[in-house]
Amino acid sequence: MIQLDANYLILGAIASTPQGADLRRWLLEGEAASTSAIAWMEFVTGPVESELVESVRHIIEDRIIPIGREEAELAASLFNAVGRKRALRYDCLVAATAIRTGARLATANRSDFSLFVPHGLEFA
Repeated sequence: MIQLDANYLILGAIASTPQGADLRRWLLEGEAASTSAIAWMEFVTGPVESELVESVRHIIEDRIIPIGREEAELAASLFNAVGRKRALRYDCLVAATAIRTGARLATANRSDFSLFVPHGLEFA
């Protein structure tokens, strides 16, 4: 399973982007795509056209991973482990959903998420 960060939700549906090429390759290889509720919120906050939202929804087949107690507690643990920087709160939630589901994270911002690799995050 590949979990798409917000930037992959936006750029993955555009064929001419590196993210679009990655997404096509993963899907052809039989990978399923998902996203976290946090990344989905960032994506639909826009500005984004409804056609793009529907196209992406078709790709992920509504596999939007909710934030429950276990994800929230893992995100809090990650937050504490990486220095309690306020700007990392959403990233902690995104990383926690990927770790909990065993998904590899596809993000154009690997440097933002590299802090979570020692805690179990894997990149696509």
